[in-house]
Amino acid sequence: MSKVKILADSSVQLTPEEIEKYDIGIVPLTISIDDKTYTDGVDITREKFVEEMDSSKDLPKTSQPSIGTFMKVIDEVPDDYTDILAMIMTPAISGTINAAHQVADMTDRNMEVIDTEFTDRAQGFQVLKAAQLAQEGKSVDEIKAAIKKVRDHTYLYMGVTSIENILRGGRLSRFAGTLSTLLNINLVLVVKNNSLDIAKRGRGRKTIEKYMNNVMEEIKGLENIKAIGISYVDKMDYVNELKEKLAEIVPNVPLLIRVTSPVIATHAGSGAFAIEFYTE
Repeated sequence: MSKVKILADSSVQLTPEEIEKYDIGIVPLTISIDDKTYTDGVDITREKFVEEMDSSKDLPKTSQPSIGTFMKVIDEVPDDYTDILAMIMTPAISGTINAAHQVADMTDRNMEVIDTEFTDRAQGFQVLKAAQLAQEGKSVDEIKAAIKKVRDHTYLYMGVTSIENILRGGRLSRFAGTLSTLLNINLVLVVKNNSLDIAKRGRGRKTIEKYMNNVMEEIKGLENIKAIGISYVDKMDYVNELKEKLAEIVPNVPLLIRVTSPVIATHAGSGAFAIEFYTE
């Protein structure tokens, strides 16, 4: 019988209760703020990171987990696990998956790396499905087939109200010339198929609000939405508006609202948020 251990990087959006219930291993990224270095989720919380980021002189830097960090997590996996699945965030945001592949080549455990093509709660949907099936004793192939269905029916929309961080971080470098000259530019970004793309841009938050109204209509028209997540950096005003709208149109769908991870907060900047959901 298969016994599969599920790992994820620390950009994933999971509650402490979910991590404990499903025995999910978390591989932490490294964060540097004004010459101070932290291990994500180990010696700095998400809330504390945002406080530090908002008051920092320079843009924080995030680094993919070292080989040693990955190996430490793997070494803690009991020997009775037959397989390890490392479910990693999209390479459009971080090179973490490269480190995961290196570790998979080095370890003598049966380890496979899964590109979830997402991050945050959208990544979490796949991780939770995998962990639930692992607890049921499903095989690696059965788990991979199930999470592909989740991945293929997952949506992630991000609102960015300040473009400074995302341009300086290089995640939208191909648009830098057209964006950097615009004042008060707001963006809606879509993550899909390992690509981070601009869906809408314009001056002022009304740009985001109009687009999100369309997203609410999309949600209203979809059947069998299984779960919704809203992750944010540091401002709750518009997040609360979205929460109220969702309570009206899909009151029975589970909704998780939490501060996002340092790697997303660093690139998205103050005021950013994301809404993520999937269907079956």
